[in-house]
Amino acid sequence: MADDAATIDTLNSTAQGKLKSIIERIERLEEDKAAVANDLKEVYAEAKGEGFDTKILRKVIRLRKQDSAKRQEEEALIDLYISAIGGL
Repeated sequence: MADDAATIDTLNSTAQGKLKSIIERIERLEEDKAAVANDLKEVYAEAKGEGFDTKILRKVIRLRKQDSAKRQEEEALIDLYISAIGGL
């Protein structure tokens, strides 16, 4: 306990204020992240309810995020590997 008090004493009030501010910002962002995750879950549930395949939706979203050159390279490698093993 004495070490904890000594550590706190070594942080001046400005550093303590900055630390508290950073921690509070992180906490708010974590709350926002949880809310966004819940919103995404609801949208995927809605898509599933409309008959869409959510696995495919996730893949499409992942592909849309990728750079087109990187995506083309990945597709070429997949084709190469498939042909190397004699096809599917």
